[in-house]
Amino acid sequence: EALTLLVLVYPLLRGLALQLHSAVTGSYIPGTHSIAFVNCLNEQIAKDIARAIMDKKLAAYVNILPKSSALYFWKGELEESTEILLLVKTRTSKIGELSNYVRSIHPFEIPEIISLPIDQGNPLYFKWIEENVPRD
Repeated sequence: EALTLLVLVYPLLRGLALQLHSAVTGSYIPGTHSIAFVNCLNEQIAKDIARAIMDKKLAAYVNILPKSSALYFWKGELEESTEILLLVKTRTSKIGELSNYVRSIHPFEIPEIISLPIDQGNPLYFKWIEENVPRD
């Protein structure tokens, strides 16, 4: 029973220890920030979604990458198209809200909204993200 409790409490304790270590040393906690990828049909949709994300303060920075080719399966058929890709820089804690919001405004039936945690980077950049994306 003590082992079960330890297993349940360990992630919380580890998280607190990492935050304390970060506060004392000024080091970055890997995974605190994320990059989300969102595919869009064309540049106008990409700009509209990027602006909507920024207006809601769900990100500090959105890159709109130029048109690229894509291959994918849709309803059992191999499809080929072009798309615009958004790279969205934000707090990891905002990814759920970002995903829900983008799904609510995106014209695709199943838009690609995936994210990767940021392992390391410029601490001043992370501080800037935090200043521009409010906490929950």
